[in-house]
Amino acid sequence: MNCRYWVLSMMEDVAKNGVLAVQTLRNNIMASTVLASTAIMLSSLIAVLMSSGNGNGNGNRLGLGWFDYGDRSERAFSIKFFSILVCFLVAFLLNVQSIRYYNHASILINVPFKKISPHQRHHQLRADYVATTVNRGSYFWSLGLRAFYFSLPLFLWIFGPIPMFLCCLLLVFMLYFLDVTFEWAIAVSDDNDDHEDEVPGDTVEP
Repeated sequence: MNCRYWVLSMMEDVAKNGVLAVQTLRNNIMASTVLASTAIMLSSLIAVLMSSGNGNGNGNRLGLGWFDYGDRSERAFSIKFFSILVCFLVAFLLNVQSIRYYNHASILINVPFKKISPHQRHHQLRADYVATTVNRGSYFWSLGLRAFYFSLPLFLWIFGPIPMFLCCLLLVFMLYFLDVTFEWAIAVSDDNDDHEDEVPGDTVEP
């Protein structure tokens, strides 16, 4: 919803807001590029660790006292490293898809309305399409960031199921406070109530 409002405000005056819109989308592209580069680098590192043999007698020494619990075999460590590898590869693909949508939106957002059609309905349809493209880019970026978050409990899974479980609990509480908000919903509902309280009799001709 926020991205849609932003796109509509940027496209109201392309000559004035065009540079600002492109710079904002470029910042999002740079953020996605950093995450994608980090993900593919970590994937390569995990692949090297897997190919070098991570269970050559060292698995039993990775425990941390009372955390030393669970399967310590070479096969178990291979599964854990492979899970982390898949997680980072998914994060890379999601961030690349986010870059694709942001690049597409940066081209569309500066096309003047008069070059497309003189009809207002077509203007609205084009603005909705650009807003949908920006929302998709933001959606894939959020999923890629979630994949990075999900890699934390997978990494702690190497040390046993207890650290993984504790990290999952901490991650759930952290994401709840980061993602859940009611201020925007309250503001929107207040605006709708104000519009409903307006008397339309002054604008309607008999």
